[in-house]
Amino acid sequence: MKKIKALALDIDGTITDSQRLLSINAIKTIRKVENSGIPVILVTGNTAVYTYALTTSIGTTGGVVGENGGVMFKEGYKNNETIVFADKKYIDKAYNYLKENLTKEHQLKIVDDQYCRLSEVAFYRTMNADIIREILKDWNVKVYDSGFALHITDQNINKGITLEKLAKILKINPDNIMGIGDSENDLDFLDHVGIKIAVANASSNLKEKADYVCKKPNGDGVMEAVEKFIFND
Repeated sequence: MKKIKALALDIDGTITDSQRLLSINAIKTIRKVENSGIPVILVTGNTAVYTYALTTSIGTTGGVVGENGGVMFKEGYKNNETIVFADKKYIDKAYNYLKENLTKEHQLKIVDDQYCRLSEVAFYRTMNADIIREILKDWNVKVYDSGFALHITDQNINKGITLEKLAKILKINPDNIMGIGDSENDLDFLDHVGIKIAVANASSNLKEKADYVCKKPNGDGVMEAVEKFIFND
């Protein structure tokens, strides 16, 4: 089995439940992994601000991939700058085009933390993502459904591409990273790690990609996978 040198975790639906409440077992597991000398990386659709607060509170040291790969942060790297990989002005133009071309029956509601987003536009799941994809098919964007929100992002970036950039800073081969996720915006992310894990509540297409599907959901699944693959219990 590949030697695991870092653990990369999605947040919503993976270390939280469906109400976005953090799993106590996930927090305990993260602390155990960190205490063993293995850095934990948070890889998420959430903002850098939110994820930085979370990484500080739960004690992860591997850095942050946020906004579906649109931003990256590693404490001590480039004077603690949040690195942005997308043209937000272009994403905003695509969003405005979307609003202009939606029918009256479809209403968009921006997520509460949109003002913090540096690389993408996110809104609540008030419609099918395929409707948005069809309207924006001629734009250089990708539309993700995270299970918690819909995201318009730069098509040239994703969680996996940015995770590789962070891995290079950490001097860790991505093949030695174990990744755990639950939704479609984790598909690209798992393509870039050596061991691919899906929690029990994961989408069917993520389960198909995974090397191992947990018997338990959310944070309990994270604990299950870590005990199995890192601590070999």
